[in-house]
Amino acid sequence: MPKEDVDFSGRRLVKFINSTAAKALELPFSQAVQVGDVLYLSGQLGNRPGTLELVSGGMEAEARQTMENIGAVLKENGLSFADVFKVTVMLADMSQWPAFNKVYVGYFDAGRLPARSAFGCKGLALGAQLELECMAYLGGKR
Repeated sequence: MPKEDVDFSGRRLVKFINSTAAKALELPFSQAVQVGDVLYLSGQLGNRPGTLELVSGGMEAEARQTMENIGAVLKENGLSFADVFKVTVMLADMSQWPAFNKVYVGYFDAGRLPARSAFGCKGLALGAQLELECMAYLGGKR
């Protein structure tokens, strides 16, 4: 049973979300948290689903797997990339910016790209090349 907070009318205010696969990894964070009509996704890496193993093949392969991992969390919550309105991108090497963008833009409709911030960082979990956090609008879908 997910832990959640409710208001006086019994309406859920906060819902902590983890898929069965995410629970099995016993990581110290929730896969996503719903607050009102917004779903906040924890940072996603390019790991193979259900494992802590990064895909091989360089930035484009890791970016593609990261986006697929985000897509899976969105789908489990009745959403798609069309519902994402904000993305934070962390890159271990900013020179990989073009290779990341080449993959990233293919997951969104033209003219409907989310607001986005990006920054370089010294190190990411599992030695990943990138990590993405997203916010998506539920809009009464749940």
